[in-house]
Amino acid sequence: MAPHYVFDFDAVQHIVADAVGEPGNRTFLLQARQGSRLVTLILEKEQVAALAASVLELLEDVEARYPERATSSSVPSQALHLEEPIRPAFRVGQMGLGYDEDLDRVVLVLQALPSREDEPEADLPRARFYATRAQMRALSEHALEVVARGRPLCPLCGEPIDPDGHFCPRTNGHAFPLFL
Repeated sequence: MAPHYVFDFDAVQHIVADAVGEPGNRTFLLQARQGSRLVTLILEKEQVAALAASVLELLEDVEARYPERATSSSVPSQALHLEEPIRPAFRVGQMGLGYDEDLDRVVLVLQALPSREDEPEADLPRARFYATRAQMRALSEHALEVVARGRPLCPLCGEPIDPDGHFCPRTNGHAFPLFL
């Protein structure tokens, strides 16, 4: 049985990954628009970073396989923002990425995270977005910037440093930086 897509946008006009809130307390979102239909989905920070890296890898592969399909169009930076209203439809559990050779479009498929353990996979909401390579490159580059705007990481333990301080287990209870 073919999957049912609650949101199936065959040519998005707008697609962006962004975050709302302060570093350490942000919600990461993916938003797409086709015509008057706007959908917002919740992702984890790691999912946004993985999506951005995967898209760039896919685009590199497509450009190597189809050098005659060079893309020169770009997406204006002012298009890389979330639109109102921001009403998340579901939290993303799984993502899939592909390339439709006939349409020369990147295909992004997202499936909701189950709300209960026994929820059948067939019942989970899904979204499918077809976007141009330029749209997806812009999404990826912006997403990487958004992820990088988070809290700085401690150079000793790799954990995020909160604005109100950081207890680093590697300093054995001493303040960072250590003075020798």
